[in-house]
Amino acid sequence: MATQLGEAKSSTELTISWEALPADFQLEDEPVENTGQPLLAGALRESLEIKGFIQPQMLIASNFGLCATINDQFVAKAPDWVYVPAVNEVLAERKSYTPNLEGDIPAVVMEFLSDTDGTEYSFKRIYPPGKWFFYEQILQVPIYVIFDPNGGLLEYYQLENRRYELQQPDENGRHWIDSMGLFLGIWQGKKEARTGYWLRWWDEAGNLLPWTVEQIAQERQRAEQERQQKERLIAYLQSQGIDPNNLPDS
Repeated sequence: MATQLGEAKSSTELTISWEALPADFQLEDEPVENTGQPLLAGALRESLEIKGFIQPQMLIASNFGLCATINDQFVAKAPDWVYVPAVNEVLAERKSYTPNLEGDIPAVVMEFLSDTDGTEYSFKRIYPPGKWFFYEQILQVPIYVIFDPNGGLLEYYQLENRRYELQQPDENGRHWIDSMGLFLGIWQGKKEARTGYWLRWWDEAGNLLPWTVEQIAQERQRAEQERQQKERLIAYLQSQGIDPNNLPDS
């Protein structure tokens, strides 16, 4: 399966095909540039799991190879976080993913800034193409997020007329992702050993999707409130000369 891609600014045409990962192809194995990146990606997935959002047919991964063949040359890019609504076959382990061949194109890709070389913004067309060009022109991913965890800057791009256009957040500083039915925004605080800016999810009603530690704290708080209410009720009954352990059946 191949398609032709032309661009008004260039007479060069690209032939794109969707083929399985060659057996002898070596995916880039670049080390994670800092310990914060896997924490950011893991936190995004964790709250989705708690909500029950993740379904078996979905593909949600980090630092994972997305593949395409461009002019007979195989290209793989590994975004820091990717969401694919549905795959054709549910596999326990995947080494890579080829859109169209194996299922839907990704609905969202994210990159977390960690250096100053600007690869997240690269529109380079020559082999291998830059990330921006690959996501926008080759895969045509509807939403591209670039997040600076140090400065707390979130750039949210949406594909419009085959070009990424920067979108402004709502009055709460969040972006609605229709394909997920969730808001994405920035939250500042601490999780595990990292204190700083995080990407978080909010539901349609504006409720923050909790992490496990937050959910446990909420449950403890509810249990404590119930205990205090029970103690106040017991104290009131005793003040009225009623034995709370010997109440009549209703």
